[in-house]
Amino acid sequence: MNVVSRRPVVLGCVMLALFMAAVEVTIVATALPQIVGKLGGFSLYTWVFSGFLLTQASTILVFGKLADLYGRRPVLIAGIVVFLVGSTLCGFAWSMPALIAFRLLQGLGAGSIQPVATTIVGDLYTPQERPRVQGWLSSVWGFAAIVGPLAGGLIVQALSWHWIFWINVPVGILTIVGLSLFLREDVAHRAHNVDYLGVGIFCIAISALLVALLEGGVDWGFASLPTFALVALFVVALVVYLRREQRAPEPMIDLDLWRSRLVASVNTSSLFAGASIIGVTSFVPIYVQGVLGRSAIIAGFALTAMSVGWPMASMLSGRFLRALDARNTVRVGSALIFVGALGLALMPAGNGAIATGASSFVIGFGMGLLNTTFIILIQGSVTWAQRGSATASNIFARMLGSTFGAAALGAVLNASLHGVLAASGAGKTGIDTVRRMFDDGSGVALPAAQRAALVDALGYGLAHVFATLAVFGALTMIATWLVPRRAVFAPQQESGSAGSTRASR
Repeated sequence: MNVVSRRPVVLGCVMLALFMAAVEVTIVATALPQIVGKLGGFSLYTWVFSGFLLTQASTILVFGKLADLYGRRPVLIAGIVVFLVGSTLCGFAWSMPALIAFRLLQGLGAGSIQPVATTIVGDLYTPQERPRVQGWLSSVWGFAAIVGPLAGGLIVQALSWHWIFWINVPVGILTIVGLSLFLREDVAHRAHNVDYLGVGIFCIAISALLVALLEGGVDWGFASLPTFALVALFVVALVVYLRREQRAPEPMIDLDLWRSRLVASVNTSSLFAGASIIGVTSFVPIYVQGVLGRSAIIAGFALTAMSVGWPMASMLSGRFLRALDARNTVRVGSALIFVGALGLALMPAGNGAIATGASSFVIGFGMGLLNTTFIILIQGSVTWAQRGSATASNIFARMLGSTFGAAALGAVLNASLHGVLAASGAGKTGIDTVRRMFDDGSGVALPAAQRAALVDALGYGLAHVFATLAVFGALTMIATWLVPRRAVFAPQQESGSAGSTRASR
């Protein structure tokens, strides 16, 4: 088979890898209330998301750079192996701290999958073909978001929560076999001096800020010494990291790339969009189950509405680009994210799952337009030797936004719950009791009055979460107005690139 005829096989492997990483977020979102019910640790709820996103966001730039230096295939396969090891261990977790630790390992592997897989598509397909193919990749995320919540609910009810992690193993093995057989690369090999210490400093900075957001207002006050110390550590580590990157012979972040108006505006928009989308993924299921009192499957349907809008918009993005151009397309997408988030924020208390799903659908449609158009713009502005780094920069911005969004929204929820329950005299004990609302198998029913008080407190906290989500949506909309007018199909010439990727034997 020639190069062109094998491209669909490689594309299929890439889509499998992306599906495996994408479904892990949504399938856990639906099942997590039951996991918390079994393992305890409700106050650590958002760390299951933010821990995964922390290591993923921190390593995306590393893997993007390594893919430019050493080739796409070995970096992607290595990431899949780490992801599978983390998935297997997650299924054996015996406590919430153990689950979070294994999710960190999972996120480390996921940091390779998304940027390198997306870069491979940019290598194999011409600029004219990329809108269509990138639309398919975005549809994978949408499809995973449809299947994930439903599968999570069914697996929890029919089997056990352990299987939501173990189902990744056969998919990952099949992907590794396909990439090994059908993807070949020509890469100029030479010695490299990769700044791994700089990456470690960057992780310290991000971790310090996350802990300050998650624990501030809960275990200690926001205006307290621990919070100030963590924020100071974040600032110092970030400054040291940026100065080190300016002097490093092969920095992980190409600061010149980020100075481009196109890259800077697109990545800023992706940052706030990521914070918006994680709010829906993380908190719509707990709203439907905890406040509305519906089942995990119904919660999955409410979240699925977002996932229907995402692939629908991805497949239609080419028509939007032809009719509106890239800049107006992303403006429409960001406006839809804001409108959907505002719908969640203004919902009357106890509003039904259908209204919740409608707002989620609008947010998903907007995200589908943004995600596809941003990748096309980024990949069309650089050569082969920068494509991995450029693609990773955009995905990093969105993942970093999701990481901070999960932390910030979790802090809002914990602080709101702490405040309202402390006023009633329940305090932290009341927050820990919230997890029993989701433990159907505990055999101990909460008294009706206590359950009603907890539902009211949870509804109060989630109202603040959705209001914050609307702020993220507004910031996304503002950022897209900074995106310059630029031709989608006018990339730089790729002659002189460091290598090439092909689908051949």
